[in-house]
Amino acid sequence: MGGFFTRERFGRPQVLAALLLLLFLAQCVWLVRRSEADRALDPEPFYRLERGLAMWQNRNPDGTSSSSLASSQAGNGSDLALQHPLPDGALDVNHSPLWYLIASAALLWPAAQPQTVRNLHLLIAAPYLIFGVLLGASVWYVARRLFGNSGGYIALALYCFSPGIIRSSAVWFAQPEIGAAWGAFGAIFTAIAVAHTLYAPREVILWNWRRILLLGLSLALALGSQFSLIIVFLAALGFMLYLAPTRRVAVVAIWAVACGVAVLFLYASYFFHARAFWQGIKHASFFGLCWKAFTMPQAYHQIVAQLGQSSPALVVALPVALITYVSWRRARYFGNTAPLLVAILFLVLALGTPHYPGLGFQLVAVPFLFVFAAGIAADLLETRYRQIALASVWGLLLASAAWNIWELARAGRG
Repeated sequence: MGGFFTRERFGRPQVLAALLLLLFLAQCVWLVRRSEADRALDPEPFYRLERGLAMWQNRNPDGTSSSSLASSQAGNGSDLALQHPLPDGALDVNHSPLWYLIASAALLWPAAQPQTVRNLHLLIAAPYLIFGVLLGASVWYVARRLFGNSGGYIALALYCFSPGIIRSSAVWFAQPEIGAAWGAFGAIFTAIAVAHTLYAPREVILWNWRRILLLGLSLALALGSQFSLIIVFLAALGFMLYLAPTRRVAVVAIWAVACGVAVLFLYASYFFHARAFWQGIKHASFFGLCWKAFTMPQAYHQIVAQLGQSSPALVVALPVALITYVSWRRARYFGNTAPLLVAILFLVLALGTPHYPGLGFQLVAVPFLFVFAAGIAADLLETRYRQIALASVWGLLLASAAWNIWELARAGRG
């Protein structure tokens, strides 16, 4: 154990990152508590909770159930009863059963009894709060590995005060897409990490099974949370082939194994019912692009507005980062280019799907934009204009934090 708790693993950077993540979690919990007092909530979270619990109880991906959690709340005098029954056996073309199983996972805890509205809100939000913290930790880890401590802090600060990320993690009038975002983020950067290890000796490659398993889990979480994120599989393969052009056979083999792991986990979410699995995949909506949306100016305005709502800091940071990237050759290296390309890909997909799952694509793009903006900022901090860049970064981050906390306070009074 003494070799594990070292200064490299648990030093000052890790402590500061943990403090920022605790502040992020506190903001999410604030929204969850705010929703406890609101009686005009969207019933969709209760649909997910009930359907997922029925899947766990019946070991059946159809999600059929003879009882209703929300109905039991109505019997206790709650105003949160479901307005419409769940369609038993209905297929969800956008999500696998994994989406519902995650939503109700907290109910499997023996002490978790949904006897009060407060408990229900906490149970609804619990899995996504965990995903939000883990995605924040991943953003910090990746940015720090690519750009040093300064890049890690900037990316994490942007993340921790992002209204869109906070809303999704707290399930505050938002679809719970934070799990899909974490899966996509983890899949891309795990694939990049695996490709880099292919230059190591063969003995190291043979022991690379941990990263392969992690890649498979990330792909499963992304695809299981949103079928249209199957594009992540192709993006991961593209990066691996680019980074290891002389080891393409090994790349394809590792990618195929990771895909097999992902499919196995997805199959498990159907409780190994082959017929249900086949029907779910057969009716899944993998590519729902509306090509007409690319010719509609309103769709572009919507994307910009949604990005501003997800993170107002990006409205300032992203144009500056893009101008710097285009005009400064030193900034155009793989560490900056990779997250930018992935973010552009998801934003294009969001543009082509103006309704659902477009909002999911837009949320998935945001963490990659944070990493890109942090990389450009870290590069500027290493120039002779460091003082100007440092003052600008501090000003932006402090303004973002202050604005976000002010909005949370307003939500609390609303």
